[in-house]
Amino acid sequence: MMLRGLWKLTWIEIKVFLREPLGAFGTIGFPVLIFILGSRAVRHTHVASAPPASGPFHFNLAVFASILIAISAVLSLITIISIYREGGILKRLRATPLRPQTILTAHVIVKLLLTATTLALMFLVGKRYSPVGLHAPLFSFAIALLLSTCSILSIGFLIASIVPTARFAQPIGGAILYPMIGICPLFVPPAALPPALHLMARALPLTYAVPLLDGIWNGDRWSAHLGDVAGLILVGALYTAISAKVFRWE
Repeated sequence: MMLRGLWKLTWIEIKVFLREPLGAFGTIGFPVLIFILGSRAVRHTHVASAPPASGPFHFNLAVFASILIAISAVLSLITIISIYREGGILKRLRATPLRPQTILTAHVIVKLLLTATTLALMFLVGKRYSPVGLHAPLFSFAIALLLSTCSILSIGFLIASIVPTARFAQPIGGAILYPMIGICPLFVPPAALPPALHLMARALPLTYAVPLLDGIWNGDRWSAHLGDVAGLILVGALYTAISAKVFRWE
């Protein structure tokens, strides 16, 4: 009964999401567009013919686009939860036979499905637009991205718990999530950060998601990134526990 209710609610949420074209483009189309434009720019400037940057923290366009996929999904979650709370939908859903965790799980499943769909589209267009082609292990990279998205979603639930109204959901979510990109290892090695930012970065899932995604993309074994996997799980569990304490249904 609970499983049937979960899948039914998940299907309803997918249909609701697809009824908003702008939101669908922001979550699915925008990261793919960034990847296409970035790949064309790289091909045009012949950067691909240059030797790769040394060290584990060089810029990876595919990882950057994947991080945008995850953050877009989280921003969509924050907005939807805020709209549902303000409109009294969360309160009515909680009064149904469905358990609260079932309702929230349905939203997580929707975001993970959207993440997987966007990643698949990125790979499809990448085969045409990427200057060197895409030969990364798609399945392993998809698992790494879904794990990263789950960890980032925990922050999304925390933000959604404290956002006052739906009108402020997108700006507040963006103001918290996008600066995370600036201090993640995609652009700056953690050791190069000031002590305060370095400490802050250790509490952010992107600090562990970027090296995991970059390593899997380049063919590393999962055993080489057990620390990153553990970091994602621990950070995700921490923010999930905090969200469970402060989450407001009305």
